[in-house]
Amino acid sequence: MATDFWSPVKLSIEVASVAGILVLILGLFFAKMMANTKFKGKAVVETIFLLPLVLPPSVVGFLLIVLFGRNSVVGQLIEWIFKQPVMFTWWAAVVASTVVAFPLMYQSAKSGFEGIDEDIENAARVDGANEYQLFLTISIPLSLKAIISGTILSFARALGEFGATLMFAGNIPGKTQTISTAIYIAMDSGNMDLAWLWVMCLIAISFFMLIGLQLMKS
Repeated sequence: MATDFWSPVKLSIEVASVAGILVLILGLFFAKMMANTKFKGKAVVETIFLLPLVLPPSVVGFLLIVLFGRNSVVGQLIEWIFKQPVMFTWWAAVVASTVVAFPLMYQSAKSGFEGIDEDIENAARVDGANEYQLFLTISIPLSLKAIISGTILSFARALGEFGATLMFAGNIPGKTQTISTAIYIAMDSGNMDLAWLWVMCLIAISFFMLIGLQLMKS
């Protein structure tokens, strides 16, 4: 019973943590690139970035299968390099969680970067700072609250991901079975006690993360 309970919890935290790191890196990179810049087609690019936030999880899962499945060029390349397909693996769960959580990190970080006074950045450039130094010593510190908010929300979103993960990574106990998929299977099999334990665990983790976010903002 203990093993059955903790395995999806542990796997969900591991998947959400790796996805959170990837989302943080990608979100900061693209948010900084898009903030305070104008170019033709910017609205289209940003819409693509934000699409996973509004698309049904089943659609996201379907697109991931099309892009990374064994019949796709990318999927075949991954299988050739790593000698196994990405679908129905631990990494498939990470990819699905990263995709659905990315818009939250991107939007939050971009808002933070756009809120920085350009005069401060220009003053740093006059003092000899390059763009890398500017990013680390000016942009990140002045946008820290927004970045932390995006990180927490992204982690929470990755932790609770269900639809895209179920389609792309499957529900393999000990390998790809996250808390959300475990709850679905437990309910489907009539094991409501175990389902309730996972539900309360997920609520508790999300609650403490969100209350920490609220305290940080106050």
